[in-house]
Amino acid sequence: MKALRTPDERFENLPGYNFAPNYQMIPDGEGGELRVHYIDEGPKDAEPVLCMHGQPSWSFLYRKMIPVFTKAGYRAVAPDLVGFGRSDKPTERDDYTYARHVKWMGDWLTALNLKNITLVCQDWGGLIGLRVVADHPDRFARIVVANTGLPDGSNIPEGMGDTMKKIYDEIPVIEASELGERFAAKDGPPGFFFWRKYCAENPNFKVRDVMQNIAAPEGDREAILDAYQAPFPDATYHSGARKFPSLVPIFPDDPEIPNNKKAWEEVYKKWDKPLLTAFSDSDPVTAGGHARFQKEVPGAQNQKHVTIKGAGHFLQEDKGEDFAAEVLTFIEANPL
Repeated sequence: MKALRTPDERFENLPGYNFAPNYQMIPDGEGGELRVHYIDEGPKDAEPVLCMHGQPSWSFLYRKMIPVFTKAGYRAVAPDLVGFGRSDKPTERDDYTYARHVKWMGDWLTALNLKNITLVCQDWGGLIGLRVVADHPDRFARIVVANTGLPDGSNIPEGMGDTMKKIYDEIPVIEASELGERFAAKDGPPGFFFWRKYCAENPNFKVRDVMQNIAAPEGDREAILDAYQAPFPDATYHSGARKFPSLVPIFPDDPEIPNNKKAWEEVYKKWDKPLLTAFSDSDPVTAGGHARFQKEVPGAQNQKHVTIKGAGHFLQEDKGEDFAAEVLTFIEANPL
């Protein structure tokens, strides 16, 4: 498997991101290896808080939260998914599959031998992270689900697959500046369809443009947006970021729907360890996604679920310190 490695100088002098890099080699599944980068701060013998990002961000997203966790005495671990951040980036889009990402992160997790983990996951950090939990449940003590889900096709009306694909095929390829309007629309095709097609087909795709239209960074806005673009020097590095939306199981024949269903039936509907939902109040992408976790997961019962106010999809960016404080409250209310 051919992969690119972003030059180290791209990560110099990023605002608020002065963490030492750590690396772990894992099998790529084709006889080679991939290098996974991760932040590892705080006491190594403390309970780990595993912070998993989504698309198209990287561990930079957690820079406001990591110091909150370490100050409270916890070990904060934040990997970059393969294809993102300082991790290696396979060059071909077909190298990226949902199942491979689950395997890659599972291999990384077991190589570090993390235990008693509190998972904090958002966006693809949840789609992948929740599957990793299902594969390694004994390593996890708690879960915080934020602006994410584990789609298993249960919300797809029977017989709608062909109609959905026809709608998707017929929508135009839009620009990043139009995405917000499409997600906010009350009628017409789902906003996610436009997002998926933008990432897959728009020749002008840039991570910076996506973050500018979805996140609301404070401080030096331009420097922060540049930092989100830093891992992707040019279009050849974008394969993972462009492929991820196409891997979300939104059509009933998606190959990963059976595995997600299995995770729900065999793990989450029986999960009695603490689970907190912490969705934001202004995310048009995952709004309402907390309900299923609260209803179906035993460990979510009687928890003080929270809504992060004043935050969009990237709540770590918009309200990172507030989100981290809620995570700490949850951990301390549910000791080992």
